[in-house]
Amino acid sequence: MQDQEKMHDQTDRMHDIPNGVAENPGPVPDGQTATAVDPGLEQRLIMAEAKASEMQDAFLRAKADAENIRRRAQDDIAKAHKFAIENFAELLVPVKDSLEMALKLDTPSVDSLKEGVEMTLKQLSSAFERNRLMEINPQPGEKLDPMKHQAISMVPADQEANTIVSVLQKGYMIADRLLRPALVTVAQ
Repeated sequence: MQDQEKMHDQTDRMHDIPNGVAENPGPVPDGQTATAVDPGLEQRLIMAEAKASEMQDAFLRAKADAENIRRRAQDDIAKAHKFAIENFAELLVPVKDSLEMALKLDTPSVDSLKEGVEMTLKQLSSAFERNRLMEINPQPGEKLDPMKHQAISMVPADQEANTIVSVLQKGYMIADRLLRPALVTVAQ
């Protein structure tokens, strides 16, 4: 009698399961699911996974490109710092050569030395000019410009106050940046 009750229970449970699907269908082959899945949903999942994989690949490539660009920029900056004065140095080498030649003369005359110094000064001035190194040499009577001039002292003078009386040392600018201010005395 117990066997009949067991069989009856099993039959009742089978009627409760929709579409006649067994409760424990057994092992499921790879790539398949135990439940019935909408084929459109599966296709969308596959497409979403492919899109995610594609996006991850694009992200990794972009990240690598950004790293390469950053590294190249750092190399360029390092080279720029290292060789920043290369052009200026090329223009100064002839100036040094001229000075060395002047010292090699056995019996230099005052005129030949003066001529050599003048030529060397022209070479140096040309090198300064080509590299936008401009001198600041204010004229007496000019208004003091604290951005370009440094007042060393104030002296009594027959001119307007805070105007330049004399220049003790020229100043220099590289492009628009002050390298060294002109040292001046100004009127009280």
